[in-house]
Amino acid sequence: MVVDQTDLYEEFGDERLPPGQRKTEKFPVLSKGETPDWNPATWTFEVWGAVDTRLSLDFEEFRSLPAETQRQDFHCVTGWSTFDREFTGVPFPELAERAGVDDDAVHVMFHALDGYTTDLPLSTCMRPEVLFAYELDGEVLSDDHGGPLRVVTPHKYAYKGAKWVTGVEFLTEPERGYWEKRGYSRTADPWAEERYS
Repeated sequence: MVVDQTDLYEEFGDERLPPGQRKTEKFPVLSKGETPDWNPATWTFEVWGAVDTRLSLDFEEFRSLPAETQRQDFHCVTGWSTFDREFTGVPFPELAERAGVDDDAVHVMFHALDGYTTDLPLSTCMRPEVLFAYELDGEVLSDDHGGPLRVVTPHKYAYKGAKWVTGVEFLTEPERGYWEKRGYSRTADPWAEERYS
C-alpha cells in the first residue's frame, strides 16, 4: 500500500508546484561534496540528546522497524521539483516514540556520514510524511541519492533532508545546521520561497 502525500501542498499554498520552481521528470543529484563510502557491516543509526532512551541500530535492525511507502513531491532549493516519487522508510514519529522524547525537547539536528547537519523544529518533524527513507521508486536508495538512508521532508526544501543520515539529535535549544550557518533559510518553506535568511 502506498500512502499518497502529494496533496500536502494544500496546507501551505494554492499550487502543487511552489513558486519559483520548475517541474522535472528527472531526479537530479546535488550534494555539498563527494559521496561518502559506507559499510553495511559497520553502519549504525543513532538517536540521542533529550530522549529517555538512546537508540543505536545497525543496518538490519533499522530495516526491521515499521515502515511505509509514501508518494511524495520533492523540492530542491536550486529551483527544481519532481513529483510522485515513492519513498519507503520509517516515519520520524516512529523513532521519536521509541526513544521517548523529553518534554523540554524543541529542536532536531540531523547528522550525516559526510559531516553534514541540518536542523528543524521538533514540531515540524513530528509529521508522518517526514521519513527516514531507504528505498526510492521501488529500488534500494542509491549512494548518490543518499543511500543507505536519507531524510525526506516534502513540506520543506530538500536541503532539510540529510543524505547519508546516521542519526538524529533531540535538542532543548535551536542550533543551526551546515547550510543554515551559511545563510540558507532555517524554515525552508517552498511555498513562501524561504530559500535564504
